Amino acid sequence: MKRKDFLRNAGLLAASGALWNTGLFANNQQTIKVGLIGVNGMGWANLTALLKVPNVVCTALCDVDERILDKRIAELEKLQTTKVKRIIDHQELLKGDLVDAVIIATPDHWHCLQMVDAVNAGKHVYVEKPIGNSIKECEAMVAAAQKHNSIVQVGQWQRSQQHFADAIDFVHSGKLGKIRLVKAWAYQGWMKSIPVKPDEAVPTGVHYDRWLGPAKKRPFNPNRFHFEFRWFWDYAGGLMTDWGVHMLDYALIGMKAADPKSIMASGGKFAYPSDAAETPDTLTTVFEFDDFNIQWEHANGIDLGPYSRNHGVSFIGNNGTLVLNREGWEVIPEGDRMQAIALQKSKDNGLEKHMVNFVDAIRRNDRTILKAPIEAGANIAIFSQMGNIAYRTGTKLYWDKAKRSFTDKSANNYLVANYENGYKLPKV
Repeated sequence: MKRKDFLRNAGLLAASGALWNTGLFANNQQTIKVGLIGVNGMGWANLTALLKVPNVVCTALCDVDERILDKRIAELEKLQTTKVKRIIDHQELLKGDLVDAVIIATPDHWHCLQMVDAVNAGKHVYVEKPIGNSIKECEAMVAAAQKHNSIVQVGQWQRSQQHFADAIDFVHSGKLGKIRLVKAWAYQGWMKSIPVKPDEAVPTGVHYDRWLGPAKKRPFNPNRFHFEFRWFWDYAGGLMTDWGVHMLDYALIGMKAADPKSIMASGGKFAYPSDAAETPDTLTTVFEFDDFNIQWEHANGIDLGPYSRNHGVSFIGNNGTLVLNREGWEVIPEGDRMQAIALQKSKDNGLEKHMVNFVDAIRRNDRTILKAPIEAGANIAIFSQMGNIAYRTGTKLYWDKAKRSFTDKSANNYLVANYENGYKLPKV
């Protein structure tokens, strides 16, 4: 499923639009001023969804690539009459009363610094997933949000979709019987090999040092820029954190689980061994709990995943299996132990409902009604990062919940990302 599919057709937009006419905002005409940090890809999708909520305007766009920044400013002028400020440094966007809330959709290695800066400045935040690029970053982000009692919504918009909630209600009903194994996966056939390219001069209009931020200083290479940053450890965690936070999130919700006892992972660059990416294109990870396992698997260049779906999560019980993804959910019986349930298709727009929820929480000043609060985003980002750490160490790891660390000291070297170029992990 490509990212363009996040915004559905007009019929689905009408379904989410109905929520706006139920009185949710009828008695509150406060205009919310929003700034977007990171205007490409999901950042733009997030903003256009948010602007559909009544009395929300964008007052600032911020990006380190002036080429895309200018393009988005021109596009924004067609969506609203409010003038927008053009900004390179996110700190400028956070000054004064220019914005009430920000969307952070920069590469993962910037999320922690920008989110903490935003709540320190008294702003509400919508931050893309995964919320951080290391376990300690996630913990710092939670501490900062709680310290300021900020409204922080994480971009796990599936938590706002009704069919996901319905599926989990069925899992919790007990009708599947004892669940011993949960599988989650992302088989992404459209993710092709990244050919090796030489370093080159920084493109005109790109503030490359600002883009690198706390990451290791390297020459500019187009393979590491914009969308492809996901496949390099300096900036992100590959499919394990890019898609794992979506599917594994529902594995944990369904099982009412959080911290695993152990984690082991095996995989590598099996599809494209000589291409430019660092993260594995093929991976299997097993998270052990007291009486069940959660298994993650991903594969680039392949679409035919389990149950003929390219992404999803399945709860495998003694009586039957529930299979869930963005398209809907169904139940496959184990023999005659239960009745089959045909595919219950998705009927709403998760991203737009997620934005309605975000705005509602801001206007009510009530972070408890958020569908994806910072604590939930941190929990699943940390969980996914555990899988990457197990892969990178090549060791079966054991997690000490009380100490918030691994029993293997070498694995603890991955708890925090390396901060360079004068940047430091925020202390809260």
